[in-house]
Amino acid sequence: MADFDPDKFEDKYVHYFPELQQAYKNAFNRMNDQYDSELVHAIDQQVLNESEPFYEGDGEFRIELPDDPYDRLAGVLVDEARFETVLEKHLEEIETELRRVFGFQ
Repeated sequence: MADFDPDKFEDKYVHYFPELQQAYKNAFNRMNDQYDSELVHAIDQQVLNESEPFYEGDGEFRIELPDDPYDRLAGVLVDEARFETVLEKHLEEIETELRRVFGFQ
């Protein structure tokens, strides 16, 4: 784990790229074990690939998604409510993993 510096997180891909990759990978693996792997993979590759993590302070992170995430989904048949539920859980897992990787829990 790298020593976390909120100011360095502004340039996160320079200072914290391995940690970000690990957090996203851990969240993906957990989601893949619990939910439909085809949907989880599609969310990972078609929505989260253009997401942006931000540090909010006090050990909290948020993930900003690209516009219209459901409309980005291709090759998977899923109703929008199910998609939203799985996506929300995936975001929670990423935020949890970011807190863990950066030593906030």
